[in-house]
Amino acid sequence: MNQKQASSDQIERIDRITSAIATLENQKKQIIAQGEVAPPGTVVSRYQVRQQQNIYWYYKLQAQEPIFPKANETRSFSKYKHLGKPGSQAHITAVMQVVRRSQIDEIQRTIDTLSQNLLDIGFDEQPKQKSNN
Repeated sequence: MNQKQASSDQIERIDRITSAIATLENQKKQIIAQGEVAPPGTVVSRYQVRQQQNIYWYYKLQAQEPIFPKANETRSFSKYKHLGKPGSQAHITAVMQVVRRSQIDEIQRTIDTLSQNLLDIGFDEQPKQKSNN
């Protein structure tokens, strides 16, 4: 491949990657427009409560750090936000927020990889010809 073809190929690859990144950025915006997004690292967890002979299942939004304001205390935070029974509005809302977070995180990882690929293209070199020395 001559220098002109190599340069043209490099430009085409850069264009394809930047186009893919733009598409992914638009997908992120569309997901964000669908509704609130859960904070990074949060999950919906199920827990059991036993009262006398009955067992009840409840759900909570759980974070790695205390980020949820406590109901009774100002300036105090918890790692957990109670969501209630399965199928409650709070439960479904939190599930959808976590799904949006997961989608955005995956898209962002892909954008980061493609951005690294752009750097790789910048460092592409033509194969060196062996010298006859």
